[in-house]
Amino acid sequence: MSTPETHIHDIVGIGIGPFGLGLAALSDPLPDVDGVFLDQRKEFRWHPGMMIEGATVQVPFLADLVTMADPTSRFSFLQFLKDSGRLYPFYIRESFYPLRAEFDEYCRWVAAQLDTLRWNRTVTSVTRDNDIYTVTAEVADQSGQALRTESYRARHLVLGVGTSPVLPPALRGLDAESAEGVGGPVAQGGGPVIHTSQYLDHREALLESGSITIVGSGQSAAEIYRDLLDEAEARKVRLDWVTRSPRFFPMEYTKLTLEMTSPEYTDHFRALPDELREQLGREQRTLYKGISAELVDDIHDTLYRLSRCGRKLRTNLLAESELISAERDVSTGDYALRFRNTALDKCFDRRSGSVVSATGYKSQVPDFLAPLGDEIRLDAKGRLDVSRHYTVNDAGTIHVLNGEEHTHGVTAPDLGFGPWRASVVLSHVTGREPYPIEKTIAFQTFGIPDDGADDDGVLDDGALESAAEEGTAPLSTRDDFESHFDFADSDADSEPHSDSDSRAAEDREMTHV
Repeated sequence: MSTPETHIHDIVGIGIGPFGLGLAALSDPLPDVDGVFLDQRKEFRWHPGMMIEGATVQVPFLADLVTMADPTSRFSFLQFLKDSGRLYPFYIRESFYPLRAEFDEYCRWVAAQLDTLRWNRTVTSVTRDNDIYTVTAEVADQSGQALRTESYRARHLVLGVGTSPVLPPALRGLDAESAEGVGGPVAQGGGPVIHTSQYLDHREALLESGSITIVGSGQSAAEIYRDLLDEAEARKVRLDWVTRSPRFFPMEYTKLTLEMTSPEYTDHFRALPDELREQLGREQRTLYKGISAELVDDIHDTLYRLSRCGRKLRTNLLAESELISAERDVSTGDYALRFRNTALDKCFDRRSGSVVSATGYKSQVPDFLAPLGDEIRLDAKGRLDVSRHYTVNDAGTIHVLNGEEHTHGVTAPDLGFGPWRASVVLSHVTGREPYPIEKTIAFQTFGIPDDGADDDGVLDDGALESAAEEGTAPLSTRDDFESHFDFADSDADSEPHSDSDSRAAEDREMTHV
């Protein structure tokens, strides 16, 4: 029997978040794909710090690990419901949006059926000899104690390491101080500085701190604020929510906006100049980091209910306010926070017993890629330079899952687009299209419409042929798109695009946009 050191797989995947798990599930029934998937964690965990009771996923159940690539897959969310005896209750519930804990349970159900997953493997390096990659990993037991080193060889490498939590500069270092104490034991009333990913483990400590400040915006901030609100008022704990955003904006969920999670918009986004992509990337974060309208309304209704009979609430909601500095008062354990109102350009100070940072996540270049040197394409900012086909080397053999928001736009973190991207990766690995890949899904046109259109918007005779001669023909037929994508070929002839560390295997949950 072949050992891991001599056997050559088709795929070694590093990181088993939802996207890596989805690729493993879609690979499983393919006879011409031999894959193995590694993760440093001891089991599948999906945002365990945010499993707030009753919270739902912000995408419909169709955006599971496999359905958008293969609706007949035995790994679908509907099959999970059937196996767990919950299909009819889910049907009667009449909501497309699974509970967050339920989605995590679904992913665990899928993981339990796959024998290609290897847990407790921390990848330390990746090297290449000719066309074969060797992935070296430290193997640990369930307590985290290192046992041995293993190596895996493959023709293709898939990076599914996801994103890592980010704290704003003003709070960096204070999270460690809050855990260890400053100048001896933590003073009475001192509380933690945490990222939202750590919320549930520190919920009671936050409430015991006497006052809580949530910094940032988006769904996670709103969920934590709502989860704390009733109890904070009952326990006379001040609860502030501060964001530099102009307002507490709801997520835009209109159908034409959702069309931005499409192959067409991805092509349009990639064709833009680097500077414009950077600008749009900042602007479009509001499309998928907004708050669900139902939650916005629930927060307001709760504030209205708690304020009945003229009751003065111990809570503040402040927009247009940017955190510019923070330090700990060692005598009290509190934090002195300074904010700047961005509209008035004036500063103000607040004190808080604890701080929750709802400032998102960031993709990074994994350290274990260092031995590959210049094979990995990086942009001018040191980020992975991801091709249209989700590869980062000229041979088209190193693939990326959810590390391409700066190159591909809003489709990168979208759960529903994950199976589409996995289908592209598998087409490169197999040299065929094991799962049909939709090339056009949007009704709208992104960018400038085709030349040669008459007043009715219909191409007149000869326009397509003329445009083809000039090299500007639109991709108007399936054959044109097959040629354009040419999934079976490598990215060796594609031009790299120039343009924010990193074993986290946890993909962030995102909406469509």
